[in-house]
Amino acid sequence: MNEDLVGSAPLSFSLPAIEFRDVELAFDDQVVLDKVSFTVDRGQTKAVLGGSGSGKSTIINLVLGLIKPDAGEILIDGENIVGFDDQEMMEVRRKIGMIFQEGALFDSLSVYDNVGYRLNEEGIDEDEIEHEVKRMLRFVDLEDAIDKLPSELSGGMRRRVGIARALIGGPSIVLFDEPTAGLDPPTARTICELAIKLRDLEGVSSIFVTHEMTNLTYLASEYAIVDRKGTVLFAEEGQDLCLLNTEVIMIRRGKIIFDGRIRDLQASDDPYIRRFLRGK
Repeated sequence: MNEDLVGSAPLSFSLPAIEFRDVELAFDDQVVLDKVSFTVDRGQTKAVLGGSGSGKSTIINLVLGLIKPDAGEILIDGENIVGFDDQEMMEVRRKIGMIFQEGALFDSLSVYDNVGYRLNEEGIDEDEIEHEVKRMLRFVDLEDAIDKLPSELSGGMRRRVGIARALIGGPSIVLFDEPTAGLDPPTARTICELAIKLRDLEGVSSIFVTHEMTNLTYLASEYAIVDRKGTVLFAEEGQDLCLLNTEVIMIRRGKIIFDGRIRDLQASDDPYIRRFLRGK
């Protein structure tokens, strides 16, 4: 690797950021998750693949404590949150950034006020809010849009504002729920690059729910580095560096049918996985 480049943040394989242990969930007679177990290590991205109704987004709702499992344990930084009350979950959510499919912005607020909303609600000093908002908009390359309203932005720009808002407060965990749905390929790539920057430059742990294999290819084949001028660059490292901190789980009918690296997913002879990879 070029010695003029600064490498990505090192991984720590101590206590997982997120861990599911035999999680079960059903609505009436419909089984949504059936003894689902997996971990997300610190600084790792876990992509969650599966068809519509497979239980992908349910995993995010469980991490946020919006729904409770029927059985099993969900650990965030080693704490089982299943029995937490609303106040305890509020503390857990402070370390989690949530990126919605549509950005979920307040239409009547400017980009500045959208991004700084949580800090303003917490009564943070205005100078600090301004500093953090500008820093986050710089991260998503939207400094020039600071005074615009959401209606003045493209779909991709709104998603990036949503990412900036989710990152306010420096969460150690970020949850992406179909963040590229409905976007054109170049814009979708930009969203994936932001996820890569979070993983490699900030050491953020994340769950990236998607049904698009293109997203997984970006996440698992590229990594972010910073040159000595402070410019963020994206490079490919074959099947070595990136695959150490990016794995995928595939869910079908509430069960995990694959958990591992993308190269093993692509080599699978499972008929469902083969059809999924072909986009059928």
